[in-house]
Amino acid sequence: MHKPAVTVMIKAARQAGAVMLRYIHRLDSLNVVEKARQDFASEVDAQAEEAALKELRRAHPDYAVLGEEGGAKGKSSSVWVVDPIDGTSNYLRGNPQFCVSIALVERGVPTHGVIFDPLRNELFTASRGGGAMLNDKRIRCTPRPGLEGAVLATGFPPRERTRANAQLDCIKVLLEHAEDIRRAGSAALDLAWVACGRVDGYFEAGLKAWDIAAGIVLVREAGGHVCDYRGGTDHLLDLTGHARGVQLVAGNLKLAGEVQKTIVDTGYAAAFQRD
Repeated sequence: MHKPAVTVMIKAARQAGAVMLRYIHRLDSLNVVEKARQDFASEVDAQAEEAALKELRRAHPDYAVLGEEGGAKGKSSSVWVVDPIDGTSNYLRGNPQFCVSIALVERGVPTHGVIFDPLRNELFTASRGGGAMLNDKRIRCTPRPGLEGAVLATGFPPRERTRANAQLDCIKVLLEHAEDIRRAGSAALDLAWVACGRVDGYFEAGLKAWDIAAGIVLVREAGGHVCDYRGGTDHLLDLTGHARGVQLVAGNLKLAGEVQKTIVDTGYAAAFQRD
């Protein structure tokens, strides 16, 4: 049985997913804008976000909102954090790796998360203290004891290209032990896939609250650990939407610790000290 907040979030995510699927076969006709260098959006992003927010506001009109498209609105200790299409670049190219991500953050802590993959009809849900589920079946992070043989996920966001050399140096070291590193293009799905064991771990920089809020709940409730590149577990979410972005590591406690240590030892974490 889902928590009442999660039931509302599921309805909202499905509404946003329906908007995405409505346009999936006419992507060539979409009006696409470049919000920043190599950061794109279309009218589908805006319509999907509005469809989700309509459901969320109907249930709790007093809650604040942080949406990727609409920004921060309202003041409340309870905040809906919405990414209507996480993986927009994939979506606009017909690459089937994108999702809706919705979280409820209460007093700065993500307490409920829903990630919906409309193409696969996969619904990831989690509530703080209640476990994580995929299509109503409980999921867990992999128990892999370390980097040896691990499959990791990462990303190369445009706003972090100035630190690409430091990231690539880190990747070289990780690949001395890991089986492989995937770059799929959706941070929210990467975190959901850590939670359900499809990948062992994940790390990425330049992330906004809407990219990761729901995924943080999922990973934690699936028995995993989430921290920044220095090992910190606080202040992972900026609910103003204005910060440059955070760095995140996720996986089971031991694996996440090894990835985080490698990020520090290779100098990749130090590359962010200038911010």
